[in-house]
Amino acid sequence: MLIRTLTESGTTVGVAESLTGGALCAELIRPAGASAVVLGGIVAYATPLKARVLRVDAELLEAQGAVHSQVAAAMAAGVRDAVAIDGVRADIGVSTTGVAGPDADGGHPPGTVYIAVDSDHGNAVRALSLSGDRDGVRAASVAAAIDLVVEIVLHTGTSRE
Repeated sequence: MLIRTLTESGTTVGVAESLTGGALCAELIRPAGASAVVLGGIVAYATPLKARVLRVDAELLEAQGAVHSQVAAAMAAGVRDAVAIDGVRADIGVSTTGVAGPDADGGHPPGTVYIAVDSDHGNAVRALSLSGDRDGVRAASVAAAIDLVVEIVLHTGTSRE
């Protein structure tokens, strides 16, 4: 349904992922016809890539680490430009960052996740506290990110954590 809705409206998407490691982009391109709207994805697993490729503020990353709501928001905004084609940025940027586990990272327990959407329709950042094993946290993060895109695109609401 999401890909059809995006196609009908001519809305394009760029994906920035950390803990999901490409799983979100893979899920978005699963339906036939996704190539019309999904421009691409960037897996910025290493923190320095978030700054270099997605243009997340290096001082923010230094002060807060990669697992932070502002980092998720900056990743979603940055990917819109990172996947631009002929100077036209993606209409929607969606991102995931967090700790899949099994160990804590930077003082954050496994299951601490931030997802974000940046678009002209609205912006949103959501904090998630997920349970389960590594694969379960990653899968739940993908599902939540898709749900957030649907919420923003279909309801054109804006929310900020």
